[in-house]
Amino acid sequence: MKDYELRAQAWLDGDFDAQTKAEIRELQKDPAALEDAFYRNLEFGTGGLRGTMGAGTNRMNKYTVGMASQGLANYLRQKVEGQLSVCVSYDSRNHSLDFARIAADVFSANGIKVYLFDEIHPVPLMSYAVRFKGASCGVMITASHNPKEYNGYKVFWSDGAQITAPVDKEIVAEVGKISDPSQVKFEGNPGLIEIIGHEIDEAYQKDVFTLMLSPESRKRHSDIAIVYTPLHGCGVRIVPECLSLLGFTNVHSVAAQQVSDGNFPTVPSPNPEEPAALKMAVELADSIGADIVMGTDPDADRMGIAVRDNDGRMVLFNGNQTAAMLTYYILTRWKELGKITPGAYVVKTIVTTPLIADIARSFGVECFDVLTGFKYIAEVVRRFEGKRTFICGGEESFGFNVGEFVRDKDAPISCCMVAECAAWAADQGLSLYQLMQKIYAQYGYRKEGLVSVVRRGVSGAQEIQKMMADYREVPPSALAGSPVVKVIDYSMPEKTGLPASNVLQFFSEAGDVVTVRPSGTEPKIKFYFGAKGEDADVKIEALKQQFA
Repeated sequence: MKDYELRAQAWLDGDFDAQTKAEIRELQKDPAALEDAFYRNLEFGTGGLRGTMGAGTNRMNKYTVGMASQGLANYLRQKVEGQLSVCVSYDSRNHSLDFARIAADVFSANGIKVYLFDEIHPVPLMSYAVRFKGASCGVMITASHNPKEYNGYKVFWSDGAQITAPVDKEIVAEVGKISDPSQVKFEGNPGLIEIIGHEIDEAYQKDVFTLMLSPESRKRHSDIAIVYTPLHGCGVRIVPECLSLLGFTNVHSVAAQQVSDGNFPTVPSPNPEEPAALKMAVELADSIGADIVMGTDPDADRMGIAVRDNDGRMVLFNGNQTAAMLTYYILTRWKELGKITPGAYVVKTIVTTPLIADIARSFGVECFDVLTGFKYIAEVVRRFEGKRTFICGGEESFGFNVGEFVRDKDAPISCCMVAECAAWAADQGLSLYQLMQKIYAQYGYRKEGLVSVVRRGVSGAQEIQKMMADYREVPPSALAGSPVVKVIDYSMPEKTGLPASNVLQFFSEAGDVVTVRPSGTEPKIKFYFGAKGEDADVKIEALKQQFA
């Protein structure tokens, strides 16, 4: 028998529930599916777990969730002094509540206090709760914007940010020691599990209110017509409540997508980066004449928007545009209000538009570049906490945050900022589309693109590795006809000053850039394209043809 067959047989012979064993027997009818389910252990990476749900060592299920929780509990008991506590939250995905309860049971069985949310809550509320409760860490059951077959297990540290080095690798090593579900304490202690929710929501909303910058504009334009969709996810209650608290009175929801459903029945994929996800919201906006569409992903940390162009048509902003526009708005208001002080800064990721750095520079504000992933933005905030002022940070993948009390991307805050920015722009006789054109006129036009190439299974992972090796050995000589003048290999921290990462960047003489990066959570390799100048749209298409 092959290794994966041996692992499957061990589960059939072991102390696993009848439903799991029945699923394995079905898998045995399809050798390729059986191999994919058992060819390895689902990797607990530096951000936690993420994978498709089902029976198997390479799947998200109650056993792999229990093993991850036991390893994390062991790490906490070894490394953290004092009373241990963990906040546990979950999104609307299938089995998220089940996995959250399993995690809570395992932690409590290990003598750890658990704060378990009373219902689905966004990632930013989890981040906020960890700091609010003074917890040792937090766990969020979510697969973010992945397709419905996926679920995941994100770990946050005591500062409310996702774990980073060296804690991440230490936790990974500890989880790796749990090789069998028999090592897991599954029987929970109800006396150590406290249900939370309402008080966290109230405190969070009060803090969101303190971030706002233009109350008079909001009063004058409180009737801006907004359509919001949670895409069947966690933003369903908190986003409309926050907008209402800010005084916006003309907010409409997409009724069919208000239903919290892990099958995401109305969208091909619950990802606000994809136009199809916002299709129903745009249709509603057109039917009622709304000015803005906002959509949040299932765990409500990412936000996508659509606005009306000069011809009245709804157009979608990409994550770079939204982040750049909000950075411009916030810095403009901070300057007008006298809030910019020496040491104030913004942060973006290396694959996010350089336009943000250009905007920050024009206001005399430093902009830090970090690796892809909002946890690296939060790491900068932690480094400078109490020393310098974090203003805002963003990434091209539709993540943005303002202020320091949440240490991850925050869609509710972003929705509030977009609405207020629209009111402020209206005071100047501008729509959000026109405000973006004004920014381009001042700083130069830029265009971005992204292509993801999917390669599944063992052979797919090998193919992705070979693609990266080939690009390292023979980098492109030109981008869209312009000579390559610089190559950055982020696997060499001694040259970049950042943690090692399997990422390559190529820069052309014309100011264009291509970044190649294997996904850390999905079987795909991503190509990020950035072009500068009046012909940027044409160059983006040329770059897509060249690389993907």
